[in-house]
Amino acid sequence: MQITNQIHFRNWQGDLFGGLTAAVVALPMALAFGIASGAGAAAGLWGAVLVGFFAALFGGAPTLISEPTGPMTVIVTAVITELVARDSENGLAMAFTVVMMAGIFQILFGLLKLGKYITMLPYNVISGFMSGIGIILILLQIGPFLGEAPPKGGALVVLQNLPTLIANLNPWETALGTITLIILFCYPRSWKKFVPPQLTALVVGTAIALIFLKGVDIRTIGMIGEIKPGLPNFQMPTFTMDNLRLMFVNSIVLGVIGCIDCLLTCVVADSLTRTEHDSNKELIGQGIANLITGLCGGIAGSGATTPTVVNIQAGARTALAGIVRALILLVVVLWAAPLTMGIPLTVLAAIILKVGFNIIDWSFLQRVHKISWKAAGIVYSVVLLTVLVDLMVAVGVGVFIANILTIERLDELQSHSVKAITDDDDQIMLNDSEKQILDLANGRVLLFHLSGPMIFGVAKAIAREHNAISNYDVLIMDLGEVPVLGVTSSLAIENAIQEAVDLGREVIVVGAAGKVKHRLEKLGIAGLIPGDHWMGDRLTALQAGLAFVREKQGYPSEPLPQLGDNPKVDLDLG
Repeated sequence: MQITNQIHFRNWQGDLFGGLTAAVVALPMALAFGIASGAGAAAGLWGAVLVGFFAALFGGAPTLISEPTGPMTVIVTAVITELVARDSENGLAMAFTVVMMAGIFQILFGLLKLGKYITMLPYNVISGFMSGIGIILILLQIGPFLGEAPPKGGALVVLQNLPTLIANLNPWETALGTITLIILFCYPRSWKKFVPPQLTALVVGTAIALIFLKGVDIRTIGMIGEIKPGLPNFQMPTFTMDNLRLMFVNSIVLGVIGCIDCLLTCVVADSLTRTEHDSNKELIGQGIANLITGLCGGIAGSGATTPTVVNIQAGARTALAGIVRALILLVVVLWAAPLTMGIPLTVLAAIILKVGFNIIDWSFLQRVHKISWKAAGIVYSVVLLTVLVDLMVAVGVGVFIANILTIERLDELQSHSVKAITDDDDQIMLNDSEKQILDLANGRVLLFHLSGPMIFGVAKAIAREHNAISNYDVLIMDLGEVPVLGVTSSLAIENAIQEAVDLGREVIVVGAAGKVKHRLEKLGIAGLIPGDHWMGDRLTALQAGLAFVREKQGYPSEPLPQLGDNPKVDLDLG
């Protein structure tokens, strides 16, 4: 596998302009997400620089722009809050260690080639999960938007303290945040081609605070921590045995959410560029980026939709754009960081509020109940679990319920493909010779016909159909139209065969080949059935079954009648 992205200069103008535009979009978002996470504005900026640079260098989606995102910030915020509450001295260092561990897990996911499985989630689960994250972002920024420090805890704590937050709001900061929101929501579409709305809102909001609200007490970035020019402080991996399990779980959650967030954005990039990304390589690139970011004290990131779209629309086509963007932000961090000290926190909160609003899947939420009330129930359940309980619990419960409903539908459909017949009743397509043999057998041959994938939900239908008919001499198990045989269904077939053998009946297996036959042999079914009872076609099996019936009924020497074009032979076997 190629280690780094293909970078060439054939499209250098488009990549240069795309990187510059993406950097302009990234600056306010990096500051906002850094502040929101609790790690500080500097951590947000370094996250944008390092995640963007190394993901572009090692990833598998050339036009993807990676940086701190809403979903990742929600996880990082929860991790920092919990670890600092447990250990005020080492909590932040342990949070950066969680970012490193998440990067290692992402690298493992890529090496194990799990990329194609990461996004194999039902859309109603993804929609509910992302909408829940959007709501969490909004709730967590209500305090800063109103001019107050957010309550320590998650979204549920904010909801509990909402009346107090509203009662104690700072009118000047709330007004400034409202102006910022108005700019973001009412920004003319035609202006977006020249200046991104986030940057306009940041500049206008800061200008209003510096020019018109000089004597007003408005909280700014400088009041909660200085961004020092220069290289970041190296963060050694830090953990305690008491917190190791929590850190391990949180790193898996952060890594998985980053993978989902990133690969969904890759799909958007593919649709715009008409290319196809390498998902496993992208996961490795994201893992390397987050590992290095954690070591340098930056917050975790993943592929971000807005800057990726802006990057592509500006003409970028290779990873050179992502590298240019990271280098431009690096210049800002190294030399221009002090200029950000006067940015009001309420302006940054308003920018994240708009991000949260955009993440909510309004279009699908408005229509899902028209599609299916079951789908709507899954979506809203995942939203509530995401906001009120836990992100991974929400995804796990949503996927479980969605899969159970899917299996129920597949089971209902596949159950109709399990047929147990003793005569010609048009349930399955038989040729004239096969129909004639079943008629001649006079109900003594049971043809057990299976078709389609035999998933575990079909096992009950196999048992039900087999038990419905008890008076027969020969069981023919027709597997010629079964491409996949699950373990549970294999055991149900084994039970049917074992029961027939125990009752002294002849058993013939037809059409079992490849993986299906291998599965039956591994279960030991081959030991129950003689080798000449494994046959390749149904007509031969039916002829052999009729011969067994005739032998049992006392007609051992009489030859089989000529079948097919000749008239039926009425042979009383009763």
